[in-house]
Amino acid sequence: MVSANRKPNTDNRSVTRIKENVMDKKLNEIINDQIKNELYSAYLYLAMAAYFESKNFPGFAHWMKVQAKEEFGHAMKFYDYVFDTNGRVVLQSIPQPPTDFASTMEVFEKTLAHEKEVTKLINNIYEEAIELNDNAATIFLQWFITEQVEEEKNATVIIETLKMIKPDSAGMIMYDHQLSKRE
Repeated sequence: MVSANRKPNTDNRSVTRIKENVMDKKLNEIINDQIKNELYSAYLYLAMAAYFESKNFPGFAHWMKVQAKEEFGHAMKFYDYVFDTNGRVVLQSIPQPPTDFASTMEVFEKTLAHEKEVTKLINNIYEEAIELNDNAATIFLQWFITEQVEEEKNATVIIETLKMIKPDSAGMIMYDHQLSKRE
């Protein structure tokens, strides 16, 4: 909370010094692309949640809604980073995600494929940051690289578990219940 007695900073030298250190234009553009990609991921997982809701799988739907929130959080990390480094956020159109799927297995296969694509995108941003010798960006991106390992692992574990469960069995109901516990 700002104190009522606090005077605004009128020292323009500090503002000027900060503005001189502006994010590289190309890096700014690809991070803006990644903000769109992370928001698309959130949108995709919300569409998958809606699919599961329509199939009466509230646990799978819950898992996907948590995933959607996580992806929105990733977008906001990039958003904040752009401003922290004196870049400019330019929001872009988000394509409509698919809404129909053949099976639970297909949803999670598409989830894994999507996460592998996101991993490639993050790695490309990281490579650009290295090329620019932007140490702050490479450190920032380390978190996302680690996160992508977890994202791919989670989808893979679900796929491998689904392979052991007959689609129309009580096992699917039990697994649905298990995934409802994701926080």
